[in-house]
Amino acid sequence: MSDHGMSEHRQEYEAPLEAWRSAIARARAHSPYLCNALDRQPELEALLADGDARSALTFAAAAGDGVAETGSALRREKQALATTLAIGDLAGAFPVGFVMQQLSDFADRALDRAIGSVINKRVPDAEPKGFIGIALGKHGAGELNYSSDIDPILLYDPDTLPRRDRDEPGEAAQRYARGIVQTLSDATAEGYVFRVDLRLRPASEVSPLAISLNAALSHYESSALSWERAAFIRARAAAGDIAAGESFLSAINPFVWRRSLDFGAIEEISRLTARIRETYQGPLTPSPDYNVKQGRGGIREVEFFAQTHQLIRGGRDESLRLRSTRGALDSLAAAEVITPEDAAMMGESYDRLRIIEHRLQMVHDHQTHSLPGGDALDNVAQLGGYSGGQALLDDLTDITNQVAARFDRLIDVEPGNSSAAPTGGALRNDIAQLGFDDPDALARRVASWTDGHIRSLKSGAAIAAFDAISPALLEALASAPDPQRAILRWENFLERASSAINLFRLLEARPGLFDRLIRILTLADPLADDLCDRPDLFDALVDQSALDLPSDVAAIAAEIGRDDMRADYEFTLDRIRIVTGEKRFALGVQLIENIHDPLDVAAGLARVAEAALCKAALAAAEEFAVKHGRIPGSELSIVGLGRLGGGRLTHMSDLDIVYIFSGRQDAESDGERPLGASLYYNRLAQRISAAVSVPTAQGALYEVDTRLRPQGAQGPLAVSIESFAKYQREDAWTWEHMALTRARVLTGSPAIRSGIESVFADVLAVERDETKLREDVLAMRQQMADHKKPNGPLDAKLLRGALVDLEFLIHYLQLKERTALIPDLGLAVSELVRLDLLPDALIAAHDMMTRLLVAGRLLAPGQQQVSPSAAAQLAQLCGCRDPNDLSRVFTAARHDVADSWHRIFGIELEIDP
Repeated sequence: MSDHGMSEHRQEYEAPLEAWRSAIARARAHSPYLCNALDRQPELEALLADGDARSALTFAAAAGDGVAETGSALRREKQALATTLAIGDLAGAFPVGFVMQQLSDFADRALDRAIGSVINKRVPDAEPKGFIGIALGKHGAGELNYSSDIDPILLYDPDTLPRRDRDEPGEAAQRYARGIVQTLSDATAEGYVFRVDLRLRPASEVSPLAISLNAALSHYESSALSWERAAFIRARAAAGDIAAGESFLSAINPFVWRRSLDFGAIEEISRLTARIRETYQGPLTPSPDYNVKQGRGGIREVEFFAQTHQLIRGGRDESLRLRSTRGALDSLAAAEVITPEDAAMMGESYDRLRIIEHRLQMVHDHQTHSLPGGDALDNVAQLGGYSGGQALLDDLTDITNQVAARFDRLIDVEPGNSSAAPTGGALRNDIAQLGFDDPDALARRVASWTDGHIRSLKSGAAIAAFDAISPALLEALASAPDPQRAILRWENFLERASSAINLFRLLEARPGLFDRLIRILTLADPLADDLCDRPDLFDALVDQSALDLPSDVAAIAAEIGRDDMRADYEFTLDRIRIVTGEKRFALGVQLIENIHDPLDVAAGLARVAEAALCKAALAAAEEFAVKHGRIPGSELSIVGLGRLGGGRLTHMSDLDIVYIFSGRQDAESDGERPLGASLYYNRLAQRISAAVSVPTAQGALYEVDTRLRPQGAQGPLAVSIESFAKYQREDAWTWEHMALTRARVLTGSPAIRSGIESVFADVLAVERDETKLREDVLAMRQQMADHKKPNGPLDAKLLRGALVDLEFLIHYLQLKERTALIPDLGLAVSELVRLDLLPDALIAAHDMMTRLLVAGRLLAPGQQQVSPSAAAQLAQLCGCRDPNDLSRVFTAARHDVADSWHRIFGIELEIDP
């Protein structure tokens, strides 16, 4: 360890002198292995007896210096390091985490030196390029114990592996692998370095000791087993060609951290744990022969507790991808996956279990995890500073009881417990008992789902997963408000989805989600369509946090960018679509389940859209600058208008935006293909619009509408601030100034934001001719009424007296009075009420009709025919008792708007009953 590292941990090395000497005395009295090691290293013992940890560690690091043979040098260093750490551990100077990390760091050095040594024997002076040691398990996590094996995977690149000209790459790699194992594992008079276990390599029963990179990639992409995912949670490029190893781990990252939850894998881990418990023959509670690693409440249960949560959620949250057990537990608590109390208890228990494990192994340097009996138990206890064996058992009992209680909850929740699907007559009987009409017809229908004609139910694995959920599915369908509609929508989902196996497994593991799925399919056609296209959208609903409103724009943007590990434009666009799609889907579920007010959901949708737009603009600008550079002292800003500017979107909203740039129009970009400012920003604006609206492999995001820009579709896509200001002052129509009342700057530095907002303020502060303003507003409203007809009795936007009429009232008063210039219509109407320009009733009318608009876009997207269950839910979301009450309240709100329209404009609106 460097002096810098020593100073950083100096406080961890301090212990009273008597503690060091007591540790040496206990080691000599109770550990034949340590006693022998101290006898063979008197100089080291003297340093430890003086409490000089720094010098002892330095001595250990140099113990192999000058020894030509690599294996011998490593054995001497290992013995000196193990002795130093053991005495420091017993003295209470070295925390268990430090001990494990030091042993793991030495394992890295030992494996690296062994790789270099065997290669140089064959090819002198060659760098170990093309040969990689991937550390797994405790080695990868930095948690090795005193007598641990190491479980590396040895990989090689045939193109870069050093070898003699006559050697085939594969033969050379196997020769090197055998040499590495021999260097580290052979027991000599000086002991061994590490036992090397290569059985975690791909297809270990038939594969060579070292695997080519391509073969390993193929294995993990196509045929790896579930337990291998868990193993790679803690994988690390530890030795040899580190850069190549990190590149390999990056390549298999999607195999380990899947964004789409694979509950088949989670169940496999649970089954593995169950098999461990079943095959474990020792006592269930601490007593002689109890295994502190595999026993109930032991080390492995803490590790699996952390890793199972990591596998479920780590694909979506990169902060959970930590290798160390304690680090993983802390990150899970920080992400609110587990409670801080559980994280602290499991972490502290893990440390205490590892300390006891270390004491067991210190006695004879044996890889043991089981408690001895009789005097041997007392001996281990006294080595560790306990008064005797019973005190050790009492301590261990307290630890394991707490661990087991939490782990039992985990494995009870995670695996699915559904019974297999009934068949034939049993299926018909079950359907009849559930109360379906015509059980025979439905039984034939259900049986036909797996006859091979449905794409998502063609594989044996998919059918098996579907069979497991069928009983719960039928029960959920039977309890739906409209079972026949629910069955139709479920069939539509099966036929449209390309793959649904993970969804089936998720439902098996979380049967409580069936009701939510049925509500999505039967209440909200747009959400059901999204789910058909991307069944993995349902995965996010496992976390309770998915039902929380999205946080602020900056936090959403940071989440979108969290996994952006490659400078790849298409990857970035896909990432934006994935996160945005998940959040929009979750907001839809929150809406139809009445978890949040539709007004709050609308605001959440706007924040998500704004974050997506900001990230897309940044990615497009960076990509564009690669060829064209940037324009110094200039930038492009995006202005949101309409519902985006007002901060409340529906699920069907377009994004109304305008592009405005700062700086001189005659400036030029500084890239290899320079462009003038106007052309530069117009092309960049096109790129940004495409980044949001053009479908990628992950689909499309939003339709972008730029028709509110100066001169509409005939004008340039991006204009300078000066041009924008001139147009608004001299040429803009009244409707364009009305649109400006809802304008909000979404991107850009404080300087450009301030410049654009000053233009807004100046334009909207202009005194207007009231007669012309009134004529323009009424003419525009009549033109809209002539060309856009209402879509039905629940059209909260276009029916007379509905939101469009209310918006025109608000914008008219904003421009006429030059007040309440707030983009959010809800806040604007409240301010106009406060100023006695509108009656109080219009606050409630605005909120009620906005709720109807937002909820109706999901529950009644066509606004013509609405199922009874969707109509009932829509009424509830609008604060009404039932659909009839909703119709009455909606009509009353429209009359309130019509009354104000008549008072202000002197015109009667015809409100249908």
